This record gives sequence, structure tokens and C-alpha cells, in this order.
Amino acid sequence: MEINIIEDKKNKMVFEIKGEDHTLPNALTKELWGINGVKVAAYGIDHPLMGSPKLVIETDSSVEPRKALKSAVSSLQKKNADLLEKFKKAAK
Repeated sequence: MEINIIEDKKNKMVFEIKGEDHTLPNALTKELWGINGVKVAAYGIDHPLMGSPKLVIETDSSVEPRKALKSAVSSLQKKNADLLEKFKKAAK
């Protein structure tokens, strides 16, 4: 996975995640919507076979886009760890 930052301003960040499909950006946007101060969280893929997801995060002045993204990633990591633990218990 390679991340290219396209735009990085005080209240807006646009970046591309090379080598990913809809799975990761969809989960990230869902988590971002749950963070206070996030006004826009969306992604798009220019071409379904050859394109890479581009994510847009816009915030109000209460949170910076990078901090919101870090928070969303941390939340996803925790949820995935919980899911893995539950799966391990159920698979015994």
C-alpha cells in the first residue's frame, strides 16, 4: 500500500491509496463520519479496474484532518482486534 497526499490544508486533506479497492476507504469514511468536527468524508475511484481510491476529508476548525484520520485508523484497529479475538474464541 502506498499513500500519496494530493492536498493538505488546515481543514481539508485529499490523498490516494494505491493498491487498495473499496474495502479500506469505505471503512475509513464510515469511521470518519463518527468523529466530531468532520464535515466531509468521502472517496472515489476514477476507474474501477485501474484507479486508486482518493479520499477527501474536510473538517471544521475543531479538528485537523490528519488527527481525524489517525483517530479513525485507531478505531478500526481496535474493532479489528476485537473481531479477531471473538473469532478465535468461537473457532475453538
